[in-house]
Amino acid sequence: MTTMEKRRFSELLIEIKELVTEVSSLAQYSETQREILAEFEILVEKLVPILDGLMDNIIKFKDHPPVRKAVESLGSELKRAKALLKTQGTKSFVKQVEDVVHDLGRSLGLVLLASLEVSTDLKDKIGVLHKDLMNTSEIEVEEEIQEEKRVCFGMDEISLQIKCGDDEQLKFALLELNELIGDKKVSSEWISDEGVIPILFNRLSSSKSENRLCIVQLLRRLASDNADNKEKMADVGFLSAVVKSLVRDEEERKEAVGLLLDLSDLQSVRRRLGRIQGCIVMLVASLNGDDLVASHHAGKLLNALSSNTQNALHMAEAGYFKPLVQYLNEGSDMSKILMATALSRMELTDQSRASLGEDGAIEPLVRMFSIGKLEAKLSALSALQNLSNLTENVHRLISSGIVASLLQLLFSVTSVLMNLREPASAILAKIAESESILVNPDVAQQMLSLLNLTSPVIQNHLLQALNSIASHSRAGKVRRKMKEHGAIQLLLPFLMETNIKIRSSALNLLYTLSKDLAEELTDQLGETYIKTIINIISSSTFDSEKAAAVGILSHLPNSDKKLTDTLKKANLVPIMVSILTSRSEVSKETTCWLEESVTGLLIRFTNPSDKKLQLYSAEQGVIPLLVKLLLSGSPVTKCRAAMSLAQLSQNSSSLSKSRKSRWSCVPPSADGFCEVHNGYCFVKSTFCLVKAGAVSPIIQILEGEEREADEAALSALATLLHDEMWENGSNCIAKMSGIPAIIKVLESGSIKAQEKALWILEKIFGAEEHRVNYGESAQVVLIDLAQQGDSRLKSTTAKLLAQLELLQVQSSYF
Repeated sequence: MTTMEKRRFSELLIEIKELVTEVSSLAQYSETQREILAEFEILVEKLVPILDGLMDNIIKFKDHPPVRKAVESLGSELKRAKALLKTQGTKSFVKQVEDVVHDLGRSLGLVLLASLEVSTDLKDKIGVLHKDLMNTSEIEVEEEIQEEKRVCFGMDEISLQIKCGDDEQLKFALLELNELIGDKKVSSEWISDEGVIPILFNRLSSSKSENRLCIVQLLRRLASDNADNKEKMADVGFLSAVVKSLVRDEEERKEAVGLLLDLSDLQSVRRRLGRIQGCIVMLVASLNGDDLVASHHAGKLLNALSSNTQNALHMAEAGYFKPLVQYLNEGSDMSKILMATALSRMELTDQSRASLGEDGAIEPLVRMFSIGKLEAKLSALSALQNLSNLTENVHRLISSGIVASLLQLLFSVTSVLMNLREPASAILAKIAESESILVNPDVAQQMLSLLNLTSPVIQNHLLQALNSIASHSRAGKVRRKMKEHGAIQLLLPFLMETNIKIRSSALNLLYTLSKDLAEELTDQLGETYIKTIINIISSSTFDSEKAAAVGILSHLPNSDKKLTDTLKKANLVPIMVSILTSRSEVSKETTCWLEESVTGLLIRFTNPSDKKLQLYSAEQGVIPLLVKLLLSGSPVTKCRAAMSLAQLSQNSSSLSKSRKSRWSCVPPSADGFCEVHNGYCFVKSTFCLVKAGAVSPIIQILEGEEREADEAALSALATLLHDEMWENGSNCIAKMSGIPAIIKVLESGSIKAQEKALWILEKIFGAEEHRVNYGESAQVVLIDLAQQGDSRLKSTTAKLLAQLELLQVQSSYF
C-alpha cells in the first residue's frame, strides 16, 4: 500500500468513525421507539474500538483491497442508518431498523473475513459484534409484543384500560386513543358515552408523570375538537386537577397552562379559575418563568381573568400589577377606589414598589387625589403613602406636581378633608428626603407656618420633612430663610414636649440648623433651653436624641467661657464619657453620630489655654476614650479626637516633671520617664501622647486611605517637635514608622495637611540619621511637589530639598 493509499484508507476509517458518532447521537436523542433505538445505539458504539484496531493495523493491509471494500460497505450501511434516523416516523420504521442491523452485521462479517493478519483480540471483538448484529431476535420480539398489545386494544379495551388499567396499561391506552383521535376514528358520541373526559380528569391526579403529560395533551386535543367537550371540562373539580399540574415539571406545566387558556373563552371557567386556591399565584409564577411558551400563555390567561376585579387584586398580591394599574387608569370610580384601597394595605417590597412605579401607578393615583371625591382622595393618598417609601417613586411624585396640592390640603380648614392631612404630611416627609424637593423654593417656610396648627402626628411628619430639606447639600439658602423666619424660636418649645417622637424630630432639625447658626444660637437658646438639652443628654433612653443634643452644644462657640462653666457644672464631661463607654447596642449610624457629636464637644473641654479644664477632662477619663476613637471612629470622629489630643499635648512639655526629682528620698518610677519630654509624664497629669499610647494610632490615620483627619493628626504629631525636644520627638515618630506616612500625605493630602507635613519633615530631617534613612524616598515626592504642587508650598519645599542637599536655598528655580 502506497503512502497515498495509506492516507486515504486512514481517512476512510476516520470518516466512518465520525458516522458512528452521528448515528449513535441520533439514536440517543430520538423521541420515538426509545427502547429499540437504545439497543441499536449500544450495538453501533461497539464499532468504535474495532475501527481503532483497524487503524493501528493499517500497515498489515498492504496490497489487500478486500479489506478496503469491506470497510467501505460498512460505511455505506452507516450512512443508510443515519438517513433512516433523520426521517423516522413511518409505520415500517422498526422493520427498517432491523434490516440496517442485519446489513451492518453482514458488512462486518466481510471485514472479519478480509482481516486475516490482525491480532486475535481484534478478531474476537469483530466476531462478537458480528454475532450480536446478526442476531436481532430480541428487537423483533419486543416489537411484536408492542404491536400485539396495540392490536388487541379495541375500543372497549381502550375504555376499560383508561378507567382502571395500571400505569403501563394506561400508557398504551392513551397512546392508542390519541392516535385514533388523530386519525378521526373516534366519534364525539363515543367520547361522551364512555365518559372519557371525566375518566381522564380522575386519572390525572393519580397517574405518574409521563401519563399525566399524555392526559393533559389528550384533553387539549379533545377541547379543540368541539365546544361540548370544553363545557364538560368546565367543572370546578376538573379545573382544580389541571391547576395542580401547574406546580409539576416544566412540560406538564406548559401543557396545563395551554389547556386552561383553551378553556378560558368560557365565562364559567374564568369565574371558577379565580376561586381555585393557588391558581393565580402559579399562573404569575409561569408568567415570570423561563419557558417562553408557558409565559406567553400565562400572560394571555391572566389578562382574560383580570376582567374580574378580585382576580386583578389576587394578581397584585402575587406580584403582577399591570391589571391593577389598568383599573386605576380605566376602571370605574368604584374599581379605582377598590384598587387604591387594596394597594394602601398591601405589604409591599421595594421591588414591588418599583414595579408599580414602572407600570405607571403613580400618575392615576395623583389624578384621583387631585380631582376625585373624598373617598377617592383618601384611598389614593394612602396608596401613594405606601409607594413613597421608594426613592424612584418619590421622583415620580415630585414630577407629578403633587407637592403644591399636598401643602394646599394641609392649609385647608374644611372639616371633611381633615382625615386626608395625616397621609398627606407623611407623603411630604418622604418627598422631602429627595433633593428634588428644592425645586419648590418656599416649601420649607410653608411647612414652618403649619407647625403649630396641626395634630401631633402631622407635626412630627412636618418636622421630619423640614429636617430632610435642611440637610440637603444645596439647601444653604433654605436654611438661611428658615432662620430669618424665626425657625429656632419656633422649634425650641418642642424640646419640652412629652411626645418623644416630636421632641426627637425637633432636636434633629435644631441640630441641622445649628451648624450654620453658632453665634446666634447661644443667645436664642438661653440658660433654660441649654439646661433642657443637658437634661435630654443625661436622661434620654434614645442614643439618637443624645447625639442630636450633644451635637447642638458642640456647634456653640468654644470661646463662650460662661457656657463652658455651665456645662462643666452639669457634669457633662463624665456623662459623655459614660455614654460612649457603656452604651447599649445601637445602629452603626447612630453610634457614628454620637461619637462625632461627643468628640466635637470635647474640643471645648481640651482648650490649651485652660490647663485646669484640661486636667479636669483628663481626670474624667477623656484621653483613653479619645485614643480608642482614633482607631475605631469615623473620619470625622478621628479628626476631632486628634484635635483634642493635639490641644492636650501642647501643654505636656510644661507639665512634665524634670528628671532630677526634688525628693531624693523617693526615687521616681522608671516607667514614668518620657524620652520625648525628657521628664516624668503621666496620662492624667501631663496629657502625654507617648504615655497615652496615641502616637501609633495617629500614624495609622496617616497611613490609611481616608484623608479627612490628616491635618488634625499632623497637628498632634507636631506637638512632639517643638523647641528643644524636636530631636526626641523625631526619634519617637521614626521608631513608630511614622515618617513614610508623613511623606504619603505630601502625595495625596490637602494643601493645609501638606503644609504641616512639610513643617514636620523639616524638623525630622534636621537629624542626619533621618535624612540618610528617609531622604531618598522623600526626594521623589518633594521634586514632584515642587513641579506640580500648589504655589503656596514651593518655598517650604525648596527649603526641604536644600536641607536634603538636592537644591541650593536661593535657587532661581522657585
